[in-house]
Amino acid sequence: MNSHKQQKGFTLVELLVVIGVIGLLSTLAIIALGSARTKARDAKRISDVKDVRNALELYFADYGNYPVIADGVVFGSPSASCLDNSTQGWDAVCEDPYLATVQADPGKYRYIYRSADGESYTIQITLESQLGNLLPGDVIATPSGISN
Repeated sequence: MNSHKQQKGFTLVELLVVIGVIGLLSTLAIIALGSARTKARDAKRISDVKDVRNALELYFADYGNYPVIADGVVFGSPSASCLDNSTQGWDAVCEDPYLATVQADPGKYRYIYRSADGESYTIQITLESQLGNLLPGDVIATPSGISN
């Protein structure tokens, strides 16, 4: 009889190699997911600003000016949760809104609206990564478009 029985299973080295490969793949997946989340937040920011710009154009068509707030107002704050037909445009509660819900920034930044004279406005947002031709950092939306 043969005293050496053939054993089935994996060696310690084989198990360590498999665990190492799984760890490497999971690390790469987490890095890719973080990048996708950043790009999704930036796309949401641009979409939000386009919605506000459209509502502001409707407001301008009705009143001949944009809401005047020289010091600036932060979107999504209690004083600027919607855009309506009031004298300043930005309110906490809107009865006849141009934009029923003004979104806050999806991350750690803010959207800031300013208009000193009612003839033009700026909306400042911050991008975390490059999105099309827009570079990371502060981006300004005006009636004529969105640019760095």
